[in-house]
Amino acid sequence: MIIKKVNGSSPKIPSDCYVAENATIVGNVSLGENCSVWFNAVVRGDVNKITIGNKVNIQDGAVIHCTYLKHATIIGNNVSIGHNAIVHGCTIHNNVLIGMGAIVMDGCIVESNSIVAAGSVVTQNTIVESGTIYAGIPAKKVKELNASDFAGEIERISNNYIMYSSWFKNED
Repeated sequence: MIIKKVNGSSPKIPSDCYVAENATIVGNVSLGENCSVWFNAVVRGDVNKITIGNKVNIQDGAVIHCTYLKHATIIGNNVSIGHNAIVHGCTIHNNVLIGMGAIVMDGCIVESNSIVAAGSVVTQNTIVESGTIYAGIPAKKVKELNASDFAGEIERISNNYIMYSSWFKNED
């Protein structure tokens, strides 16, 4: 793994987090408890800060970045960032799934209990409403989620990634 200090800021990574050997975490980055950063993922807090809550998984090939002098990236608790997703200069609240290959642009707010579908592009300054699925290019609301649609699915994914990371920790 590459854990790199830049401009006087070093990443803060609790000991219970898993960071894959070829993941990169740079600069002003703070991870919460029970997070995982998977193979080829990049979390780059060189131009602004990145704050990540508890039980967040950043899956293979994902890129988390921020915007110089404009937008930090804030990620809440219990969030899954899918394989090859890009999350840039935005705020993601709690209990969110960002699907594989999705892009969330500067100034966006992804409210709690929502899903950004795989391959979607959430354009600059969009607000993804709580309890919805946004999909497409550009991403638009396609479905309201009720509690039974959503209940447990995000939690299940998040908990699975804690389990998966334990397999790798036990191999070290």
